[in-house]
Amino acid sequence: METVHIKTPLGIATIVGNHDGVSSVSVSDEGVVSDVIPESLQEAVTQLTDYFNFKRIAFDFKLNPQGTAFQQRVWLSLRDIPFGKTRTYLEQAKILGDVKAIRAVAAANGKNPLWIVLPCHRVIGSDGSLTGYAGGLWRKKWLLEHESPSSQQSLF
Repeated sequence: METVHIKTPLGIATIVGNHDGVSSVSVSDEGVVSDVIPESLQEAVTQLTDYFNFKRIAFDFKLNPQGTAFQQRVWLSLRDIPFGKTRTYLEQAKILGDVKAIRAVAAANGKNPLWIVLPCHRVIGSDGSLTGYAGGLWRKKWLLEHESPSSQQSLF
């Protein structure tokens, strides 16, 4: 596995992967930006940079997240949430075919290894609240505002 650290408006993003695909993207308040970008991670770096520069709304680099079959289904369903839109945990559970699985869906979202790429930040509480986000609710709010189609000051 290879690793690269890039600067983003939300902190230092760490991208891990190899020729089989990117297995993880995470963010931290601390870290050192990499001087060299491994060839296997170049496309991910380019696309994430484009996202933050308003030049990209979806990602198509090769992914290789590790998780259970259920987690994989939940994570892949996140790709269906359009840029600038949100979905509730209940709606996500219904789409996956089991409204009773809402807690399991929320737990799987919490273990999403591909920050921003699989957009769990677009999943909100049934009452419209910003609930549960491993990267911190302030990052979730920032991302939703970044993706907002309107020019309003603040969504939340």
